[in-house]
Amino acid sequence: MEKPKPMDHLLCGDVGFGKTEVAMRAAFKAISNNKQVALLCPTTILSMQHYQTFVKRFENVGANIRVVNRFVATKEINQIKKELEAGQVDIIIGTHKLLNKSFQYKNLGLLIIDEEQRFGVEHKERIKEMKNAIDVLSLSATPIPRTLQMSLIGVRTISQLNTPPLHRHPIQTYVMENRKSVVKEIIQRELSRGGQVFYLYNHVSNIYSVAKNIQNMFPDAKVAVAHGRMEKNDIEQTMIDFEQEKYQILVCTTIIETGLDIANANTMIIDDADRFGLSQLYQIRGRVGRREKIAYCYLLVQPQKELTEQAHKRLKAIKEFTSLGSGYKVAMRDLTIRGAGDMLGPQQAGFIDDVGLDLYLEMLASAIKEKQGKPMEDKKNDKVAQVQLSGYIPEKFTDNDGDKLEIYQHIKKTESLTELIEYEKRVEDLFGHIPNEVKQLFEQKKLDFFVNREGVESLKETEDVVTITMSAEWSKNCDGVKLFGAINDISRKINLKLESGKIKIMISKRLKKHIELMMQVIDKLEGEF
Repeated sequence: MEKPKPMDHLLCGDVGFGKTEVAMRAAFKAISNNKQVALLCPTTILSMQHYQTFVKRFENVGANIRVVNRFVATKEINQIKKELEAGQVDIIIGTHKLLNKSFQYKNLGLLIIDEEQRFGVEHKERIKEMKNAIDVLSLSATPIPRTLQMSLIGVRTISQLNTPPLHRHPIQTYVMENRKSVVKEIIQRELSRGGQVFYLYNHVSNIYSVAKNIQNMFPDAKVAVAHGRMEKNDIEQTMIDFEQEKYQILVCTTIIETGLDIANANTMIIDDADRFGLSQLYQIRGRVGRREKIAYCYLLVQPQKELTEQAHKRLKAIKEFTSLGSGYKVAMRDLTIRGAGDMLGPQQAGFIDDVGLDLYLEMLASAIKEKQGKPMEDKKNDKVAQVQLSGYIPEKFTDNDGDKLEIYQHIKKTESLTELIEYEKRVEDLFGHIPNEVKQLFEQKKLDFFVNREGVESLKETEDVVTITMSAEWSKNCDGVKLFGAINDISRKINLKLESGKIKIMISKRLKKHIELMMQVIDKLEGEF
């Protein structure tokens, strides 16, 4: 009997939507079957939070849960390694330290990875090695384009958590010029309702002078600073003090990007927001708005600064995706802005446009099938209709990027006219009336099916005319009088001629609704001839 393939699953869900709950249930299932579980976290603070959550949840189960991060003494880590190898530890939670080969497991069955995109290339290579023999559950609010792409094409499975927690509100997001008066008003508004403020400034060199300026604006407020070059104990203490409301304003770097859950901090100010990636902005914004209070996020850019096209798209997208559960949409938009990247190597940014997304996906799917040992299909050299319709999916039809991608891909993959017509009915059933722009996507595929029909030689358009050319064999056996009458019934302005023994049907592009006339001619040829 063939051994089942290990699970490699991506779970997408926004902050507080229950990813940790799913992870804990998966861990319980694994340890119930005498397997060990490793939970990998990108930051020390997040590993501590997960450890506390797991210990509390598993207190009545009798599971031995340990944590490994930079706060744990070397002597204790060595002891944990021995217990792990002996099978005495059920669940181990930690940072990238867990990827060190000195950590040996007796019977590791499940690896849970929180925010996989936060790990470096070397760490990911080690994760790949571990993945070959065990089940893997990856958790992410906004998977990077490469991770999402792998899920979309079937390298790994994917699911979404779409139901927001009760009483949560979307985070109000604004893009503004960075002016002292604006910053002062934003902070004042939050402090006046008894809240706390994150001020994200990602340059350690002069973060203290920024903190001093804010302190001068608000002499009565307590301002703290947190960045990655501080002593580990100082960072931890600062975060704990901020959580306990000993400080009202925290001036910090992206060290606060993952894992912090501070209920009373509901205003986020991001300085030089145009310098951040889309998923990163979404993660940072997720530090606020975690309770019932309405939260605010302000994306500040330097006055008069000329933004790059990508930066402009990112800021527009983060402002647009404010509804709860937008993480997956953000990742989809990131995929369209940045490209899918190199899935098998260290490069992150890709140039799919150079190859074309369809060809890229086709080549990749073929390579994956070969790797999985599945039978390869003989590639048919199908003809393509040389008529370009301007079909696309508009926002009014669906604004969900995932739905759009699914429709595009499904139309491309259909293998018969009957299947295409069935799918068109299904799309109409799901989304309502199909507008002309979407209809043209289906019509484009119909043209490709038509041009591969027996008796059809080509379908081409020039600047002035669309020409359907039938084969010599078909033309010899066709009832010319019947064909002439049928075409005349559609329009007297459609021309027919016999050239080199082949019937040609020509539709002038000057005719009103010439595409509609072409489709009627094709329907007639398919139905009666």
